[in-house]
Amino acid sequence: MRIADYRTRTGASRTTCSTVPPPQGLRRLVGRPLPSADAPHQTIGKFIGLAVFASDALSSTAYATQEILMILALAGAGAFSLAFPISIAIVILLTIVTISYEQTIHAYPGGGGAYIVARDNLGEGPAQTAGAALLTDYVLTVAVSISSGVAQLASAYPALYPYRVEICVLFVALITVVNLRGVKESGAAFALPTYFFVVMLTLTAGWGLLQVIRGQLGVVVEPPSVHYPAVLAGITPFLLLHAFASGTAALTGVEAISNGITAFREPRSRNAGTTLIWMSCILGGLFLAISYLAGQVSVVPSETETVISQLARTIHGGRGPLYLATMAATTVILVMAANTAYADFPRLGALHAGDGFLPRQLTFKGSRLVYSRGIVTLAMVSVGLIVVFQASVTKLIPLYAIGVFLSFTLSQAGMAVRWWKSGRLAPGVEVTEPGSVLEHDRRWLPKMLINGFGCVCTAVVMVIFAVTKFRDGAWVVLLLTPAMVLVFFRIHHHYRELAEDLSLEDFGLPAALPRHRVLLPISGVHRGTLAALQYARSQTDDVTAVYVAVDSDEAEGVAEKWRRWGDNTRLVIVESPYRLLLEPLLAYIKAVAAERQPNEVITVVVPQFVPHRWWHNLLHAQTALWLRQALLHEAGVVVTDVPYQVTRRRPAVAPVGPDLPGVLRTRGETE
Repeated sequence: MRIADYRTRTGASRTTCSTVPPPQGLRRLVGRPLPSADAPHQTIGKFIGLAVFASDALSSTAYATQEILMILALAGAGAFSLAFPISIAIVILLTIVTISYEQTIHAYPGGGGAYIVARDNLGEGPAQTAGAALLTDYVLTVAVSISSGVAQLASAYPALYPYRVEICVLFVALITVVNLRGVKESGAAFALPTYFFVVMLTLTAGWGLLQVIRGQLGVVVEPPSVHYPAVLAGITPFLLLHAFASGTAALTGVEAISNGITAFREPRSRNAGTTLIWMSCILGGLFLAISYLAGQVSVVPSETETVISQLARTIHGGRGPLYLATMAATTVILVMAANTAYADFPRLGALHAGDGFLPRQLTFKGSRLVYSRGIVTLAMVSVGLIVVFQASVTKLIPLYAIGVFLSFTLSQAGMAVRWWKSGRLAPGVEVTEPGSVLEHDRRWLPKMLINGFGCVCTAVVMVIFAVTKFRDGAWVVLLLTPAMVLVFFRIHHHYRELAEDLSLEDFGLPAALPRHRVLLPISGVHRGTLAALQYARSQTDDVTAVYVAVDSDEAEGVAEKWRRWGDNTRLVIVESPYRLLLEPLLAYIKAVAAERQPNEVITVVVPQFVPHRWWHNLLHAQTALWLRQALLHEAGVVVTDVPYQVTRRRPAVAPVGPDLPGVLRTRGETE
């Protein structure tokens, strides 16, 4: 390992060293470590950016129409004709949200999306609410997209249906490993599947529309057998709103680009904004085409065969190569859609952690310059959801979009406030905020109106979703989001208290220690004991060895041996009539600590021998580990391990001193 040593202007010495490589097996899995200097080279362009950040939104075309039809089925098959008008309304909403987020991207080139916008303009409470909603949404993105992808696979190969949960978990593991390799590599790996999906679905939809024009498009042959419930109230406004809310799942992922601007090459804002417009155009076009064609071929919404499967085999005339290619592309894009969450969840988690609202560990980057701990956390929680809900898209969807529209609403409200503040600034005046620089914008009024209108629209949709999906499971998110916000603030409170406790303000130099006592617990007299004794004697002359006696004969043997090898060090034998080891030792240490002088430190030096086989540790009591944990909160007590590496060729050891005249005995009592 190369080391360079140099001095700063203050005279302090600084040392830099090369990164220690990870284990060989892990290195093969995630790739060679990347230095921090490589960070600017790990950014991506628009072409790869569309694959990384738009896969979630694009993949929603595979299930959004089906979710609309699932709700309309409650009013009977005659209500299916309303799917296309509902889809038009959703695309109008998509346009509004896209224009709003395009403004956000240029106003906040540092990224962060709803969290940063709400934090700078609405305060910490709304910011943490937006963050909780987005983090929940990203977890559900992984669970929903992969479950939907496996559903497409099971539609093509029904024999796989009983194994859908296991297949989902396998896909999560695969996506996790790819993302641990870095943003650039994951984007390159996912670009081909994403564009393959766009091409195949465009080909399928285009060929289907051409058949409609020619009058050659038939209806679904052998549709899945589904028993529709009796029509309860016909087509009601509530039913239409319910179907609209289910279809708005198509908008999930639109915010992803605004959260990940820093992943783009310079000029970041322009590249990210262009990618957002590309994504929305493709998404809106495919969604409308699928909804229209679904009505033309009379698809039947079902858990056993998806709308895309029925549409593809009708347009392509059966389960031939084009059908299989379409289903393969759809399956892959749905699995790849999870990559959007993997791109954004770790970044958002790092922002929260950097502000002190999540554990600080989430701010650390791994060897491949990605937030590896956030990636692993996302994978674990997503797998839990998939297992609990048995990979059912219909059961997961009600939990899904409400968090998205909550973050949409807070983001647009924050942007409207930002433009209002911009309009109140004098030209040429700049105000530096945590997430951006605010200056006067002469077009602040139309921008404020755009974001304000977007805020109202998404807020209305959020309320509709919460009401219509409440009994289906939306209540879980309505309870989970405030609970997460509460946890965030508790974490933040802990970090603030800790910072105050560790602050050096009004803190003088520590008083000199009048006394330093060392206690040396021993289990016998051997080479490791003598190594620890030598270390203890180097710290102070006030050293007391402590032995817990379970057997009186063994205690006499230890005392006799200590007289020969103990170098005149005092030995206390604590008798244990109940044959316990740790409890009597702790009772003695705490009794000594209770009588310590002011500012006196008691150091417990624990001999610990290190065998040359790791599994040999399982054969020993690990007293040092338990002692350290037990004394962690004991004021004025420090536990120090003295490792002794056991080797096969041991050097001879000579006696270190004369006999100790006497040995003190005490009777230990357990608590």
